Amino acid sequence: MDLHLSLWEIVLRLVLSVLCAGVIGYNRQQKNHSAGIRTHILVCVGACIIAMIQKEIGFNALLMASRYPQYSGVIRADEARLTAQVVSGVGFLGAGTILVHHQVVRGLTTAASLWTVAGLGLAVGMGNYDIAIAGTVVIFLVLGALKRILHITPVKKIMIQYRHKKETKIFIQDYFDEHDIVVRDVNFNVDQADANNHIYTNVYDIEIPNKMNYADIIEDISMNENVIAIKMVSV
Repeated sequence: MDLHLSLWEIVLRLVLSVLCAGVIGYNRQQKNHSAGIRTHILVCVGACIIAMIQKEIGFNALLMASRYPQYSGVIRADEARLTAQVVSGVGFLGAGTILVHHQVVRGLTTAASLWTVAGLGLAVGMGNYDIAIAGTVVIFLVLGALKRILHITPVKKIMIQYRHKKETKIFIQDYFDEHDIVVRDVNFNVDQADANNHIYTNVYDIEIPNKMNYADIIEDISMNENVIAIKMVSV
């Protein structure tokens, strides 16, 4: 019995890891997150390569033990040693996608998706195709379809910079009330542009009705002449 991975098996595993990670990475890139399709694919392929190296180490240990039985009690190959380093190492990579700005935390879901994609790569590299494929389906459903199935009203953060504090705040609040947008929290900051003018920055945690579109909200509020900048902040 051939204990080594054939070239065909190696290519198959690498291609499958690209496909699995590509599905997850495409979902994140479509939502304009920091880690997109290429990052997810590289993490998954890297984990797959390390898992295959770990497999080869195990195969070599078995081969050496069969050829030299007198050393069978000495030769050791830990199946989990390299893969364990992937699990912990990708945690540091994921931490790099988490940002805190003005008390707004961004990138948590992207960090988690990178970590789970590394798990998919390990599964493919170890030859556990059923686990990898089932895991890809579940992760995709969690990222893309779970909120639709459970009818979860998403909480989004929207940052608005504006002038003329009183009248603009009234305009923004009236807009939210008119469109049934619920404000869960708001952070306020003020910068002095010059001696007579101030720039105000509000970061709102809002619940948006299913009928509303984020692009429409940005377009409508940006039409106010006092609004300097407005954007959705990724969570």
